[in-house]
Amino acid sequence: MKSTKIIYWIFTILLILLMLSSAIGSFMTNPQGEAFAKHLGYPMYIFKFLAVAKILGVIAILIPGYPRIKEWAYAGFTFDLAGAAFSGFAVGDPIVDWLFVYFGLILVFGSYIYYHKKQRDTV
Repeated sequence: MKSTKIIYWIFTILLILLMLSSAIGSFMTNPQGEAFAKHLGYPMYIFKFLAVAKILGVIAILIPGYPRIKEWAYAGFTFDLAGAAFSGFAVGDPIVDWLFVYFGLILVFGSYIYYHKKQRDTV
């Protein structure tokens, strides 16, 4: 049970750091971010919306209890990262440019799986 908690927190902390760094970067206006949004064909305001959603998802995962809200947060992170991966694919970027997205998906799935293992062990 102790190893399950340790693995859960490793996956979860890395996931939270990834989501928070992405959210903070979306609030900072810079020419590279604008060029990136234009490259993908998205308006800049969508990144601010996603940043708020990521911050709310991080809060939902960190607050004890509320299992249904946690499920929604994990689903939202999965949709966000899957959408990012597809966006890169759709504009013809090489897959190596989007490896951080696949790493993020691994973190989401690892945190999710170990969250449920941790819940099962405590019952």
